Amino acid sequence: MRLPTFYISHGGGPWPWMDSQKQHYAGLSQALRQMPELIGEQPTAILMISAHWEAAEFTLMSGENPGMIYDYHGFPEETYSVSYPAPGAPWLAEQVQSLLTQAGLTARLDAQRGFDHGMYCPLVVAYPDADIPVVQLSMREGLDPQEHLSLGHALAPLRDQDILIIGSGLSYHNLRNFGPAAHQISADFDDWMNETLTTEDPDARELRLVQWESAPSARLAHPREEHLLPLMVAVGAAGQAKARRVYHEDTFMGGISVSNFQFG
Repeated sequence: MRLPTFYISHGGGPWPWMDSQKQHYAGLSQALRQMPELIGEQPTAILMISAHWEAAEFTLMSGENPGMIYDYHGFPEETYSVSYPAPGAPWLAEQVQSLLTQAGLTARLDAQRGFDHGMYCPLVVAYPDADIPVVQLSMREGLDPQEHLSLGHALAPLRDQDILIIGSGLSYHNLRNFGPAAHQISADFDDWMNETLTTEDPDARELRLVQWESAPSARLAHPREEHLLPLMVAVGAAGQAKARRVYHEDTFMGGISVSNFQFG
């Protein structure tokens, strides 16, 4: 079976471990819990591209038992000891490195790097047993959209090997303008994203994504595009697969439009 790819919103900080955040994240939580059903089988492993890891060259976690990176600030003390003990998959890291090399993309392995919250916050909701091996793959500094689409193209064969590819970011990410004031800005960009991904043919959607800065409210929605670039990887790996929006709300955090997408 050829697995789909996903672009998901991972939310802020360690929210799955905070009772005070459950109301704010009820919609996203429900969508993440539905992912295993949407996929239809348990993946052999997960390859995660998180908005919270950029490197000078594409880099793969290759440790057998990755630790945790608490890459957030100002949260309750207990959230700095949470754990998502998924195993690593050195074999997958080496396979991905080989695929990228064949595609003319340089990549290195990092056996010391741990999981960041862009990985463990959504996965603790979608796969709470932490029993699926996970490898994180960095983005490359410079955040070139075409390069990350090409990265996705190189990863596409993994879909036929029961490897689930997830791009983890946030479809609106302007921390200086969150809440009701961002309602129209986020809606404008989210509408463009939904149209681009679900109604354009696969070749046209890649062209539009390369030119994403021309979208309505693009730089207001993403002053810096690190939370958008995981989408490029998911789309590139999807190839000709159709897209559908599998989560959407326009009242997130008081009025923001956010969405998740499945390809294939």
